[in-house]
Amino acid sequence: MKITFCGAAGTTTGSQHLIEVNGLRILLDCGLYQGRRAEAFERNQHFPFKPASIDCVVLSHTHIDHSGNLPNLSKQGFTGNIYSTSATRDLCSIMLPDSAHIQESDVEYLNKHRKRDGLDPVEPTYTIIDANRCLRQFVTVGYERSLPIGDGVTLTFINAGHILGSAQVVLDIVDRSDGKKKRLLFSGDIGRPDNDLLDNAATCADVDIVIMESTYGGRTHELPASTSDHICHIIRKVIERRSKLIIPSFAVERTQQLLYTLDKLRAQNCFPLIPTYVDSPLAVSATEIFRMHLDSLKDEVGEALFMQQDPFGFEGLHLVRKVDESKSLNRVKGPAIIISASGMAENGRILHHLKNNIENPNNIILFVGYCAQNTLGWKLRQGMKKVFIFGEEHHVHASIETLDAFSGHADQGELLNWFEGITGPKKHVFLVHGEPERAEVLAEALRESHPEQNITVASRLQEVVL
Repeated sequence: MKITFCGAAGTTTGSQHLIEVNGLRILLDCGLYQGRRAEAFERNQHFPFKPASIDCVVLSHTHIDHSGNLPNLSKQGFTGNIYSTSATRDLCSIMLPDSAHIQESDVEYLNKHRKRDGLDPVEPTYTIIDANRCLRQFVTVGYERSLPIGDGVTLTFINAGHILGSAQVVLDIVDRSDGKKKRLLFSGDIGRPDNDLLDNAATCADVDIVIMESTYGGRTHELPASTSDHICHIIRKVIERRSKLIIPSFAVERTQQLLYTLDKLRAQNCFPLIPTYVDSPLAVSATEIFRMHLDSLKDEVGEALFMQQDPFGFEGLHLVRKVDESKSLNRVKGPAIIISASGMAENGRILHHLKNNIENPNNIILFVGYCAQNTLGWKLRQGMKKVFIFGEEHHVHASIETLDAFSGHADQGELLNWFEGITGPKKHVFLVHGEPERAEVLAEALRESHPEQNITVASRLQEVVL
Protein backbone atom coordinates (compact mmCIF):
# COMPACT_ATOMS: atom_id res chain seq x y z
CA MET A 1 0.00 0.00 0.00
CA LYS A 2 1.26 3.45 -0.89
CA ILE A 3 0.10 6.88 0.33
CA THR A 4 0.97 10.07 -1.58
CA PHE A 5 0.19 13.39 0.11
CA CYS A 6 -0.89 15.53 -2.84
CA GLY A 7 -2.31 18.49 -0.93
CA ALA A 8 -2.92 19.95 2.55
CA ALA A 9 0.56 18.77 3.56
CA GLY A 10 2.65 21.65 4.88
CA THR A 11 -0.42 23.87 4.49
CA THR A 12 -4.10 23.91 5.41
CA THR A 13 -5.67 23.97 1.96
CA GLY A 14 -6.13 21.73 -1.05
CA SER A 15 -6.72 18.47 0.82
CA GLN A 16 -5.84 15.49 -1.42
CA HIS A 17 -4.34 12.18 -0.30
CA LEU A 18 -3.89 9.30 -2.75
CA ILE A 19 -4.15 5.72 -1.49
CA GLU A 20 -2.90 2.99 -3.83
CA VAL A 21 -3.63 -0.61 -2.87
CA ASN A 22 -4.63 -3.80 -4.69
CA GLY A 23 -4.48 -2.01 -8.01
CA LEU A 24 -6.93 0.63 -6.76
CA ARG A 25 -6.28 4.38 -6.70
CA ILE A 26 -8.46 5.99 -4.03
CA LEU A 27 -8.37 9.77 -3.53
CA LEU A 28 -9.24 11.07 -0.06
CA ASP A 29 -10.73 14.55 -0.66
CA CYS A 30 -10.18 16.78 -3.66
CA GLY A 31 -9.94 20.32 -2.33
CA LEU A 32 -9.07 23.65 -3.87
CA TYR A 33 -5.74 25.17 -2.91
CA GLN A 34 -6.24 28.71 -1.57
CA GLY A 35 -3.49 31.27 -1.18
CA ARG A 36 -1.45 33.45 -3.51
CA ARG A 37 -3.52 33.80 -6.67
CA ALA A 38 -0.95 32.69 -9.27
CA GLU A 39 0.24 29.72 -7.21
CA ALA A 40 -3.33 28.68 -6.42
CA PHE A 41 -4.35 28.82 -10.08
CA GLU A 42 -1.37 26.66 -11.09
CA ARG A 43 -1.88 24.04 -8.38
CA ASN A 44 -5.62 23.78 -8.94
CA GLN A 45 -5.29 23.44 -12.70
CA HIS A 46 -2.65 20.69 -12.62
CA PHE A 47 -3.07 17.53 -10.55
CA PRO A 48 0.07 15.54 -9.58
CA PHE A 49 -1.64 12.44 -11.01
CA LYS A 50 -3.82 11.61 -14.01
CA PRO A 51 -7.46 12.25 -13.05
CA ALA A 52 -8.64 9.44 -15.32
CA SER A 53 -6.50 6.99 -13.32
CA ILE A 54 -8.45 7.58 -10.08
CA ASP A 55 -10.95 4.81 -9.31
CA CYS A 56 -12.99 6.67 -6.70
CA VAL A 57 -12.98 9.68 -4.37
CA VAL A 58 -13.88 9.50 -0.69
CA LEU A 59 -14.96 12.94 0.52
CA SER A 60 -14.73 13.81 4.22
CA HIS A 61 -16.85 16.97 4.08
CA THR A 62 -18.01 19.81 1.90
CA HIS A 63 -15.65 22.68 2.75
CA ILE A 64 -14.09 23.97 -0.47
CA ASP A 65 -10.53 23.19 0.66
CA HIS A 66 -11.67 19.54 0.77
CA SER A 67 -14.25 19.31 -2.04
CA GLY A 68 -13.65 22.34 -4.26
CA ASN A 69 -11.61 20.77 -7.06
CA LEU A 70 -13.93 17.83 -7.70
CA PRO A 71 -15.51 19.46 -10.79
CA ASN A 72 -12.05 19.94 -12.29
CA LEU A 73 -11.13 16.33 -11.52
CA SER A 74 -14.21 15.14 -13.41
CA LYS A 75 -13.66 17.66 -16.19
CA GLN A 76 -10.18 16.19 -16.72
CA GLY A 77 -11.34 12.59 -17.03
CA PHE A 78 -12.32 11.16 -13.63
CA THR A 79 -15.45 9.00 -14.08
CA GLY A 80 -15.66 7.05 -10.80
CA ASN A 81 -17.87 7.39 -7.74
CA ILE A 82 -17.57 10.18 -5.20
CA TYR A 83 -18.51 8.74 -1.80
CA SER A 84 -19.89 11.11 0.85
CA THR A 85 -22.62 11.43 3.45
CA SER A 86 -26.00 12.65 2.21
CA ALA A 87 -25.67 16.00 3.99
CA THR A 88 -22.25 16.53 2.39
CA ARG A 89 -23.71 15.81 -1.05
CA ASP A 90 -26.59 18.26 -0.48
CA LEU A 91 -24.21 20.99 0.67
CA CYS A 92 -21.92 20.33 -2.31
CA SER A 93 -24.93 20.85 -4.58
CA ILE A 94 -24.87 24.54 -3.60
CA MET A 95 -21.22 25.07 -2.74
CA LEU A 96 -19.58 23.66 -5.87
CA PRO A 97 -21.71 25.71 -8.31
CA ASP A 98 -21.08 28.74 -6.08
CA SER A 99 -17.32 28.11 -6.26
CA ALA A 100 -17.61 27.86 -10.04
CA HIS A 101 -19.55 31.13 -10.20
CA ILE A 102 -16.84 32.89 -8.18
CA GLN A 103 -14.15 31.55 -10.51
CA GLU A 104 -16.07 32.59 -13.63
CA SER A 105 -16.57 36.08 -12.20
CA ASP A 106 -12.91 36.40 -11.19
CA VAL A 107 -11.72 35.31 -14.64
CA GLU A 108 -14.11 37.72 -16.36
CA TYR A 109 -12.66 40.58 -14.29
CA LEU A 110 -9.09 39.38 -14.88
CA ASN A 111 -9.55 39.04 -18.63
CA LYS A 112 -10.64 42.65 -18.93
CA HIS A 113 -7.24 43.68 -17.57
CA ARG A 114 -5.41 41.08 -19.66
CA LYS A 115 -7.10 42.35 -22.81
CA ARG A 116 -6.04 45.90 -21.93
CA ASP A 117 -2.46 44.67 -21.52
CA GLY A 118 -2.51 42.72 -24.78
CA LEU A 119 -2.49 39.30 -23.07
CA ASP A 120 -4.45 36.21 -24.05
CA PRO A 121 -7.56 35.45 -21.98
CA VAL A 122 -7.54 32.70 -19.33
CA GLU A 123 -10.28 30.23 -18.48
CA PRO A 124 -11.70 29.36 -15.05
CA THR A 125 -10.57 26.10 -13.49
CA TYR A 126 -14.13 24.89 -13.99
CA THR A 127 -17.59 26.23 -14.77
CA ILE A 128 -21.04 25.90 -13.23
CA ILE A 129 -21.81 23.27 -15.88
CA ASP A 130 -18.76 21.26 -14.75
CA ALA A 131 -19.83 21.57 -11.11
CA ASN A 132 -23.36 20.36 -11.76
CA ARG A 133 -22.09 17.50 -13.91
CA CYS A 134 -19.77 16.13 -11.22
CA LEU A 135 -22.66 16.03 -8.72
CA ARG A 136 -24.05 13.09 -10.71
CA GLN A 137 -21.07 11.01 -9.56
CA PHE A 138 -21.93 11.24 -5.85
CA VAL A 139 -22.89 8.08 -3.97
CA THR A 140 -24.11 8.75 -0.43
CA VAL A 141 -23.37 6.55 2.57
CA GLY A 142 -24.71 6.97 6.11
CA TYR A 143 -22.60 7.06 9.26
CA GLU A 144 -21.54 3.63 10.54
CA ARG A 145 -22.68 1.89 7.31
CA SER A 146 -19.87 -0.17 5.80
CA LEU A 147 -19.60 -0.36 2.01
CA PRO A 148 -17.10 -2.30 -0.15
CA ILE A 149 -15.59 0.13 -2.66
CA GLY A 150 -13.01 -2.08 -4.36
CA ASP A 151 -10.93 -5.23 -4.11
CA GLY A 152 -10.19 -5.76 -0.43
CA VAL A 153 -11.27 -2.25 0.62
CA THR A 154 -14.33 -1.41 2.75
CA LEU A 155 -15.37 2.17 3.55
CA THR A 156 -17.09 3.36 6.72
CA PHE A 157 -17.92 6.97 7.59
CA ILE A 158 -18.04 8.02 11.26
CA ASN A 159 -19.02 11.42 12.60
CA ALA A 160 -16.28 14.09 12.72
CA GLY A 161 -18.32 16.78 14.52
CA HIS A 162 -16.85 19.48 12.27
CA ILE A 163 -19.69 20.65 10.02
CA LEU A 164 -23.02 19.19 8.96
CA GLY A 165 -22.36 15.80 7.34
CA SER A 166 -18.62 15.84 8.10
CA ALA A 167 -17.02 12.43 8.46
CA GLN A 168 -13.90 10.63 9.47
CA VAL A 169 -12.99 8.05 6.85
CA VAL A 170 -12.29 4.47 7.91
CA LEU A 171 -10.80 2.15 5.29
CA ASP A 172 -10.57 -1.52 6.20
CA ILE A 173 -8.01 -2.99 3.83
CA VAL A 174 -6.89 -6.50 3.04
CA ASP A 175 -3.54 -5.72 1.38
CA ARG A 176 -2.97 -8.33 -1.35
CA SER A 177 0.75 -7.47 -1.50
CA ASP A 178 1.50 -8.82 1.98
CA GLY A 179 -1.76 -10.52 2.96
CA LYS A 180 -2.20 -8.28 6.01
CA LYS A 181 -5.35 -6.56 7.25
CA LYS A 182 -4.91 -2.85 7.84
CA ARG A 183 -7.30 -0.22 9.18
CA LEU A 184 -6.61 3.34 7.99
CA LEU A 185 -8.31 6.29 9.66
CA PHE A 186 -8.40 9.68 7.92
CA SER A 187 -9.58 12.30 10.40
CA GLY A 188 -10.85 14.79 7.84
CA ASP A 189 -11.30 17.86 10.04
CA ILE A 190 -12.10 17.15 13.69
CA GLY A 191 -14.65 19.44 15.32
CA ARG A 192 -14.57 20.90 18.79
CA PRO A 193 -16.41 18.94 21.49
CA ASP A 194 -19.65 20.34 22.91
CA ASN A 195 -20.61 22.11 19.68
CA ASP A 196 -24.04 23.76 19.92
CA LEU A 197 -25.32 22.05 16.78
CA LEU A 198 -23.36 18.81 16.30
CA ASP A 199 -22.52 15.72 18.31
CA ASN A 200 -18.90 15.15 19.27
CA ALA A 201 -16.53 13.35 16.92
CA ALA A 202 -16.84 9.58 17.14
CA THR A 203 -14.00 7.33 18.27
CA CYS A 204 -12.54 4.50 16.22
CA ALA A 205 -11.15 1.14 17.34
CA ASP A 206 -8.25 -1.04 16.16
CA VAL A 207 -6.55 1.57 13.97
CA ASP A 208 -3.19 0.86 12.33
CA ILE A 209 -2.61 4.02 10.25
CA VAL A 210 -3.78 7.55 11.07
CA ILE A 211 -3.86 10.55 8.72
CA MET A 212 -4.63 13.38 11.14
CA GLU A 213 -5.33 17.07 10.75
CA SER A 214 -3.19 19.56 12.70
CA THR A 215 -4.77 22.94 11.91
CA TYR A 216 -4.63 24.26 15.46
CA GLY A 217 -1.53 22.47 16.73
CA GLY A 218 -0.03 24.49 19.59
CA ARG A 219 -3.19 26.58 20.03
CA THR A 220 -5.87 26.65 22.72
CA HIS A 221 -9.28 28.11 21.91
CA GLU A 222 -11.33 30.31 24.19
CA LEU A 223 -13.90 28.71 26.46
CA PRO A 224 -17.57 29.04 25.44
CA ALA A 225 -18.47 31.10 28.53
CA SER A 226 -15.85 33.75 27.83
CA THR A 227 -16.93 33.72 24.19
CA SER A 228 -20.50 34.67 25.10
CA ASP A 229 -19.26 37.50 27.31
CA HIS A 230 -16.96 38.73 24.53
CA ILE A 231 -19.73 38.73 21.91
CA CYS A 232 -22.07 40.62 24.23
CA HIS A 233 -19.36 43.18 24.97
CA ILE A 234 -18.66 43.72 21.25
CA ILE A 235 -22.33 44.09 20.32
CA ARG A 236 -22.99 46.51 23.18
CA LYS A 237 -20.03 48.58 21.98
CA VAL A 238 -21.44 48.63 18.45
CA ILE A 239 -24.84 49.74 19.77
CA GLU A 240 -23.23 52.47 21.85
CA ARG A 241 -21.24 53.75 18.86
CA ARG A 242 -24.17 53.27 16.46
CA SER A 243 -21.67 51.55 14.17
CA LYS A 244 -21.44 48.26 12.30
CA LEU A 245 -20.16 44.85 13.29
CA ILE A 246 -18.86 43.07 10.18
CA ILE A 247 -18.39 39.32 10.55
CA PRO A 248 -16.67 37.39 7.74
CA SER A 249 -18.11 33.93 8.12
CA PHE A 250 -18.10 30.65 6.26
CA ALA A 251 -21.53 30.13 4.74
CA VAL A 252 -21.78 26.58 6.03
CA GLU A 253 -21.77 25.76 9.76
CA ARG A 254 -20.15 28.96 11.05
CA THR A 255 -23.05 31.19 9.99
CA GLN A 256 -25.64 28.77 11.38
CA GLN A 257 -23.71 28.47 14.65
CA LEU A 258 -23.51 32.26 14.89
CA LEU A 259 -27.25 32.62 14.36
CA TYR A 260 -27.92 29.95 16.99
CA THR A 261 -25.61 31.71 19.47
CA LEU A 262 -27.04 35.18 18.80
CA ASP A 263 -30.55 33.81 19.26
CA LYS A 264 -29.63 32.30 22.64
CA LEU A 265 -27.83 35.44 23.85
CA ARG A 266 -30.72 37.65 22.81
CA ALA A 267 -33.10 35.41 24.76
CA GLN A 268 -30.84 35.85 27.79
CA ASN A 269 -31.09 39.67 27.45
CA CYS A 270 -27.38 39.87 26.73
CA PHE A 271 -28.04 42.79 24.36
CA PRO A 272 -31.10 44.60 22.98
CA LEU A 273 -32.61 44.15 19.52
CA ILE A 274 -30.14 45.03 16.76
CA PRO A 275 -30.76 44.62 13.01
CA THR A 276 -28.81 41.59 11.80
CA TYR A 277 -28.18 40.76 8.15
CA VAL A 278 -26.94 37.51 6.64
CA ASP A 279 -25.66 38.70 3.29
CA SER A 280 -24.84 35.45 1.53
CA PRO A 281 -27.19 33.55 -0.78
CA LEU A 282 -25.07 30.49 -0.12
CA ALA A 283 -25.48 30.81 3.65
CA VAL A 284 -29.24 31.25 3.26
CA SER A 285 -29.44 28.10 1.12
CA ALA A 286 -27.16 26.21 3.49
CA THR A 287 -29.43 27.07 6.42
CA GLU A 288 -32.32 25.45 4.55
CA ILE A 289 -30.22 22.31 4.10
CA PHE A 290 -29.54 22.28 7.85
CA ARG A 291 -33.29 22.18 8.38
CA MET A 292 -33.47 19.15 6.05
CA HIS A 293 -30.92 17.11 8.00
CA LEU A 294 -32.21 17.03 11.56
CA ASP A 295 -30.75 13.53 11.93
CA SER A 296 -27.25 15.04 11.70
CA LEU A 297 -27.91 17.73 14.34
CA LYS A 298 -28.14 17.50 18.10
CA ASP A 299 -31.50 16.35 19.41
CA GLU A 300 -32.32 19.69 21.05
CA VAL A 301 -31.83 21.54 17.74
CA GLY A 302 -34.24 19.21 15.96
CA GLU A 303 -36.73 19.46 18.81
CA ALA A 304 -36.66 23.25 18.57
CA LEU A 305 -37.53 23.05 14.88
CA PHE A 306 -40.39 20.68 15.55
CA MET A 307 -41.67 23.08 18.24
CA GLN A 308 -41.51 25.88 15.62
CA GLN A 309 -38.80 27.67 17.59
CA ASP A 310 -36.43 28.29 14.71
CA PRO A 311 -32.87 28.03 16.07
CA PHE A 312 -31.56 29.80 12.96
CA GLY A 313 -33.94 32.76 12.99
CA PHE A 314 -35.02 35.55 15.33
CA GLU A 315 -36.66 38.99 15.38
CA GLY A 316 -34.58 41.55 13.52
CA LEU A 317 -32.85 38.98 11.29
CA HIS A 318 -32.79 39.72 7.54
CA LEU A 319 -31.69 37.09 5.02
CA VAL A 320 -30.23 38.80 1.95
CA ARG A 321 -30.14 37.03 -1.41
CA LYS A 322 -30.42 39.67 -4.13
CA VAL A 323 -27.53 41.85 -5.26
CA ASP A 324 -29.48 45.11 -4.95
CA GLU A 325 -30.44 44.20 -1.38
CA SER A 326 -26.78 43.54 -0.63
CA LYS A 327 -25.77 46.92 -2.07
CA SER A 328 -28.44 48.66 0.00
CA LEU A 329 -26.62 47.58 3.17
CA ASN A 330 -24.03 50.25 2.37
CA ARG A 331 -26.73 52.80 3.21
CA VAL A 332 -27.75 51.16 6.48
CA LYS A 333 -26.98 53.35 9.47
CA GLY A 334 -25.71 51.62 12.58
CA PRO A 335 -26.05 49.90 14.83
CA ALA A 336 -26.16 46.75 12.73
CA ILE A 337 -24.56 43.33 12.38
CA ILE A 338 -23.60 42.10 8.91
CA ILE A 339 -22.58 38.44 8.51
CA SER A 340 -21.20 37.65 5.07
CA ALA A 341 -19.05 35.09 3.25
CA SER A 342 -16.30 34.20 2.78
CA GLY A 343 -14.80 33.50 6.19
CA MET A 344 -11.23 34.11 4.98
CA ALA A 345 -12.36 37.33 3.23
CA GLU A 346 -10.89 36.12 -0.06
CA ASN A 347 -13.99 36.52 -2.23
CA GLY A 348 -17.72 37.04 -2.12
CA ARG A 349 -19.85 39.87 -0.78
CA ILE A 350 -17.77 40.30 2.37
CA LEU A 351 -15.15 42.12 0.28
CA HIS A 352 -17.63 44.89 -0.53
CA HIS A 353 -18.55 45.28 3.16
CA LEU A 354 -14.91 45.42 4.18
CA LYS A 355 -14.13 47.93 1.44
CA ASN A 356 -16.95 50.21 2.62
CA ASN A 357 -16.40 49.87 6.36
CA ILE A 358 -12.74 49.09 7.09
CA GLU A 359 -11.60 52.71 7.32
CA ASN A 360 -14.23 53.75 9.88
CA PRO A 361 -12.65 53.59 13.38
CA ASN A 362 -16.07 53.07 14.99
CA ASN A 363 -16.69 49.82 13.15
CA ILE A 364 -15.60 46.38 14.38
CA ILE A 365 -14.56 43.45 12.20
CA LEU A 366 -14.91 40.12 14.00
CA PHE A 367 -13.23 36.95 12.73
CA VAL A 368 -14.76 33.73 14.01
CA GLY A 369 -12.73 31.12 12.16
CA TYR A 370 -9.44 30.07 10.69
CA CYS A 371 -7.79 32.10 7.91
CA ALA A 372 -5.09 30.49 5.76
CA GLN A 373 -1.79 32.31 5.34
CA ASN A 374 -1.74 35.19 2.81
CA THR A 375 -5.52 35.50 2.64
CA LEU A 376 -7.03 38.93 3.35
CA GLY A 377 -8.53 37.59 6.57
CA TRP A 378 -5.12 36.39 7.73
CA LYS A 379 -3.56 39.79 6.97
CA LEU A 380 -6.23 41.57 9.02
CA ARG A 381 -5.89 39.10 11.88
CA GLN A 382 -2.12 39.70 11.80
CA GLY A 383 -2.73 43.39 12.39
CA MET A 384 -1.68 44.76 9.00
CA LYS A 385 -2.64 48.43 8.74
CA LYS A 386 -2.81 48.58 4.95
CA VAL A 387 -4.52 45.97 2.76
CA PHE A 388 -5.63 45.71 -0.84
CA ILE A 389 -9.28 45.07 -1.67
CA PHE A 390 -10.26 44.82 -5.34
CA GLY A 391 -6.78 46.08 -6.19
CA GLU A 392 -7.15 49.28 -4.17
CA GLU A 393 -5.21 50.09 -1.01
CA HIS A 394 -7.23 50.64 2.16
CA HIS A 395 -6.09 51.81 5.58
CA VAL A 396 -7.36 49.63 8.43
CA HIS A 397 -8.92 51.89 11.04
CA ALA A 398 -11.75 49.59 12.15
CA SER A 399 -11.09 47.45 15.23
CA ILE A 400 -10.15 43.83 14.50
CA GLU A 401 -11.44 41.17 16.91
CA THR A 402 -11.08 37.38 16.85
CA LEU A 403 -13.07 34.60 18.48
CA ASP A 404 -11.54 31.22 17.78
CA ALA A 405 -14.01 29.52 20.12
CA PHE A 406 -16.30 29.39 17.08
CA SER A 407 -13.66 27.48 15.18
CA GLY A 408 -14.86 24.26 13.59
CA HIS A 409 -11.42 22.76 14.29
CA ALA A 410 -10.37 21.13 17.54
CA ASP A 411 -7.44 22.84 19.26
CA GLN A 412 -4.28 21.03 20.37
CA GLY A 413 -5.69 19.68 23.62
CA GLU A 414 -8.87 18.53 21.90
CA LEU A 415 -6.88 16.86 19.11
CA LEU A 416 -4.76 15.03 21.66
CA ASN A 417 -7.90 13.86 23.46
CA TRP A 418 -9.35 12.66 20.13
CA PHE A 419 -6.14 10.74 19.41
CA GLU A 420 -6.20 9.12 22.85
CA GLY A 421 -9.71 7.88 22.15
CA ILE A 422 -8.51 5.90 19.13
CA THR A 423 -7.56 2.34 20.03
CA GLY A 424 -5.26 -0.03 18.20
CA PRO A 425 -1.52 0.00 17.48
CA LYS A 426 -1.59 3.31 15.52
CA LYS A 427 1.85 2.37 14.21
CA HIS A 428 2.01 5.09 11.60
CA VAL A 429 0.64 8.62 12.20
CA PHE A 430 0.84 11.29 9.51
CA LEU A 431 -0.01 14.91 10.33
CA VAL A 432 -1.61 16.91 7.52
CA HIS A 433 -3.76 20.05 7.12
CA GLY A 434 -1.58 22.35 9.19
CA GLU A 435 1.05 25.02 8.74
CA PRO A 436 4.48 23.41 9.38
CA GLU A 437 5.07 25.08 12.74
CA ARG A 438 1.60 24.07 13.97
CA ALA A 439 2.01 20.48 12.83
CA GLU A 440 5.45 20.22 14.44
CA VAL A 441 4.16 21.38 17.83
CA LEU A 442 1.40 18.76 17.71
CA ALA A 443 3.87 16.12 16.52
CA GLU A 444 6.18 16.79 19.46
CA ALA A 445 3.29 16.44 21.91
CA LEU A 446 2.29 13.14 20.32
CA ARG A 447 5.88 11.85 20.32
CA GLU A 448 6.22 12.72 23.99
CA SER A 449 3.12 10.77 24.97
CA HIS A 450 3.56 7.98 22.39
CA PRO A 451 7.30 7.41 21.87
CA GLU A 452 6.62 3.92 20.50
CA GLN A 453 4.74 5.23 17.45
CA ASN A 454 6.06 6.60 14.17
CA ILE A 455 4.72 10.17 13.95
CA THR A 456 5.50 12.11 10.78
CA VAL A 457 4.62 15.61 9.59
CA ALA A 458 3.71 14.93 5.98
CA SER A 459 5.15 17.04 3.18
CA ARG A 460 3.58 17.72 -0.19
CA LEU A 461 4.11 14.95 -2.76
CA GLN A 462 5.73 12.74 -0.13
CA GLU A 463 5.23 9.03 -0.89
CA VAL A 464 5.05 6.39 1.84
CA VAL A 465 4.93 2.64 1.29
CA LEU A 466 3.40 0.65 4.15
